[in-house]
Formats: sequence, structure tokens, C-alpha cells
Amino acid sequence: MIYISGLVGFLLVLTAEARIGNSSESEFCTETKQCLLYDLVCEHEEYEVRHYDSVKWVSTEEKSYFMEKATITAFRRLFEYITGANESGEKIDMTAPVLVKVEKKKNIWDSCVYTMSFLLPAEHQQNPPKPTDDMVHIHDMPDMKVYVRSYGGWMMSFVDKMNAQLLTWQLDTDRAQYNQDYHYAVGYDSPMKLFNRHNEVWYVVEGEPVCPANAVTEPLPSA
Repeated sequence: MIYISGLVGFLLVLTAEARIGNSSESEFCTETKQCLLYDLVCEHEEYEVRHYDSVKWVSTEEKSYFMEKATITAFRRLFEYITGANESGEKIDMTAPVLVKVEKKKNIWDSCVYTMSFLLPAEHQQNPPKPTDDMVHIHDMPDMKVYVRSYGGWMMSFVDKMNAQLLTWQLDTDRAQYNQDYHYAVGYDSPMKLFNRHNEVWYVVEGEPVCPANAVTEPLPSA
């Protein structure tokens, strides 16, 4: 029995490390020790299709008219969690990327709920310390495939919106099925990094993903 339980524990650790690995395995993660890894399903000229396994994140929600204002508040809460605002008083390493779930607005004048998430390191995937702030929570993001558009510079609301629109334009052209209720704004770099920054827009795939064999490549509209 001891042998079996030990083997199960070992396999769980291997599974976690397979999903969250050394940042040297990712070309985008340059400032953290661990990074979220993925399997590349296929590449289109305008986007990638990736597969991500289910992993645990620590998250918080903030409602605002502006992404910049919401993310400053949300980041502060999550940073307090990883620097000791948890029941163990434990300091947790920063990882990459940082996700911001952006709800689709029904009207331009509406406020929006922004959900920011920090990826929990591999060693905290099985039993992460509980947050002491009621506005911070641990959750499992399900196994999923996503359509990904990458871009450089700074992840600001108007830039994120522009790249989200360009991605949806191409996905609609390719008749791809995806969740249109929200997208993820994804950042890999700290504010201190000035050059070679990497950001992404994700839309969650519904059904079978569209890949180059059944996609239509047309020039994107001018930004």
C-alpha cells in the first residue's frame, strides 16, 4: 500500500511538472523560473491552436470601465497572496503568464468584470495554501484548446481590443467555432522589461479547431 500511494504521488508530481515546466522550455518566459507549457496543435498564418492541460490558478475579479484600472487593483491582491497573504504565510514564486479574462461588453458604456489569474507553481498545484483575502480564490482551469494571436509591446486595453478584433475577424473568416463571451489577455513580462515583450489574445475553441488544411487565409483589415 505504501508503495502504491508513493507511486501515485510520484505520478501526480510528474503530471504537474509536465504542464508547468522550466521557463527555459518556453521562448516567451524570460523572467520567471516556471512557465505554463502547451502542445502546439497547428499553426495558421494569423494564429496558433494550442492545447493546455488543466492546472490550478489563484484568481481575483475586479469590475471597472477600464482594464488598466482593474488590473492594477487585481494584481496588487494576487501579489499579496504570493508574498504571504495566505494561511501558511508562505512566499510563492511568480510564474508566467498572467491571464486576464475579459468579458465581452454588450454596450460600449457598460463596465466589465476582469478576472486576473496567476499560475501556481508545480510544487503548489496539488495543495495550494488558502488565500486570507476573501476576494482571492484558487480554481482549476479546465483542459482546453485555444486560438492564439501574439503581439509585442505593452498590453493596454485598446491594443488588446484591436488584437482581439483581428483574431475574431480571421476566425470568423475561417468559420471557426469559439466562445465569443470572453477572451483572455495574456502577458508574459513584468513592467520593468522594456524590449522584446510578448503578449497574446486567447479565444477558447469550441468543437474541433480549424487548422491550415481547412482554414482560409486572407489579408487582415488594417488596424
